[in-house]
Amino acid sequence: MSANQQKKVRVFSGIQPSGQIHLGNYLGAIRGWVENQDKKDNIFCIVDLHAITTPQNPIELKKQTEILTTLLFASGLNPDKNTIFIQSQVPAHSEACWILNCITPIGWLERMTQFKDKSSNKKTVSAGLLDYPVLMAADILIYDTQEVPVGEDQKQHVELARDISQRFNNIYGETFVTPQPVIPSTGARIMGLNDPTVKMSKTFSHIKGHSVGILDSPDEILKSFKKATTDSGNEIQFSEDPSKAGVNNLLTIFKVITNKNNSQTEKHFSNARGYGDLKAEVAEVVIQEFKPIREKYQMLKNDQPELNKLINKGSEIAQSISSVKLSEMKNKIGFIN
Repeated sequence: MSANQQKKVRVFSGIQPSGQIHLGNYLGAIRGWVENQDKKDNIFCIVDLHAITTPQNPIELKKQTEILTTLLFASGLNPDKNTIFIQSQVPAHSEACWILNCITPIGWLERMTQFKDKSSNKKTVSAGLLDYPVLMAADILIYDTQEVPVGEDQKQHVELARDISQRFNNIYGETFVTPQPVIPSTGARIMGLNDPTVKMSKTFSHIKGHSVGILDSPDEILKSFKKATTDSGNEIQFSEDPSKAGVNNLLTIFKVITNKNNSQTEKHFSNARGYGDLKAEVAEVVIQEFKPIREKYQMLKNDQPELNKLINKGSEIAQSISSVKLSEMKNKIGFIN
């Protein structure tokens, strides 16, 4: 890690290796990460320990973890500028989690909204599901993270990390930076192609026509867009009319990828013959946007030694940073270190 990186604000982002990485993930987050990677000291963690709080097929988990890691590199995240690693390869996360467990009141965990939602109507609930906000706190705190970009649904967990850091600091002395949750103001909100009233999500990626994956072939992408839900009209304009949600979604995708504003986007389609032209053009810009990513992905996939080298590099950097903070934690609580 260069001295210049150390001066930058440190940002921690955790990404679960579940479901295919789709257009919504790319335009909502990954593209912005790539464009802004020079501005902050970014740590990207593939959180496979979090993934197993719900049942996983071991073969599928391993496959999805490798796909996601490879895609992050292929999308343009530079391993010389960012720390990109797999959570389970850095033992400090689990060790720090146990230590933090021992100062975290169970009542703090039981009040977590996501735990209530995910545990409702379940015959059995794992301790991991209850405890994963403490693991998330450990993920954040062992890197002296200053900012954590999260959606509204995860903001409560970052606030818990703040509470845990302050509690530890009060008991054992100043140890942790208190992180700030940051709701990203940039990044497009891409809706499902089959239902433009629902955000494009991994949860619905199994539904045919809902999303477009980064690794989908050009023919698959075109087919998905041709079937995209629109309406019975033919005006290609941004509109607040709920019935135009599908057209708005397609225009938003085109606008974000081509870096145009609303009026430039509408002007571009002023001579289009209808929604068929709109769908075909949006599909084409998506195909061209994903083309170099797919090519780089295939290159890395076919060069396993190079991919392993990149993965190991990220894990070594993460371990070197987190082990210092873990050692400090152990000393503070009285372990022979």
